Amino acid sequence: MNDLLLAQQFAVELEAEAPATTKCLERIPMELFGWKPHEKSMELGYLATLVSEIPLWIAHMIQKGDIDFATFEHYKPQTTQDMVDHFKKNVADAKEALLSVTEGSLAASFQLKANGQTLFTSTKKEQIELSINHMVHHRGQLTVYMRLNDIAVPSIYGPSADDKSFTQPAT
Repeated sequence: MNDLLLAQQFAVELEAEAPATTKCLERIPMELFGWKPHEKSMELGYLATLVSEIPLWIAHMIQKGDIDFATFEHYKPQTTQDMVDHFKKNVADAKEALLSVTEGSLAASFQLKANGQTLFTSTKKEQIELSINHMVHHRGQLTVYMRLNDIAVPSIYGPSADDKSFTQPAT
């Protein structure tokens, strides 16, 4: 499959996952940001912010070709709405980057680094696909955190125990 078509499909997939992710993020209260279900678990605020930042990774992959843990700036939301707005901007930026790819650019290398040292190298295509899956995975983890805190879990791929309504996403 050519890069332009593949990038368009990634953009469509990201757009399809965005509404449910937004619904989850909108429900995370700042006063619970420090909560975690186990001492080895991430804090709720870190997890929610991670979910909101993953689309930004896609834009970085396409535009810069690498991400360095040491220099990648993590957003620090002041309110739940800040986090939601950050997520929406990151989705828009990722879609813009995806729709600007040129033929052959997704086969180019992406490097994940720590303090300038390369941890691994892969293609941009592989990492974009994994990043979308990573976002969905952590959104699922976020819904478990929500359930444990009696935060209503929204409908995602169908009705939830808290949200019986479900509207089929437009295709």
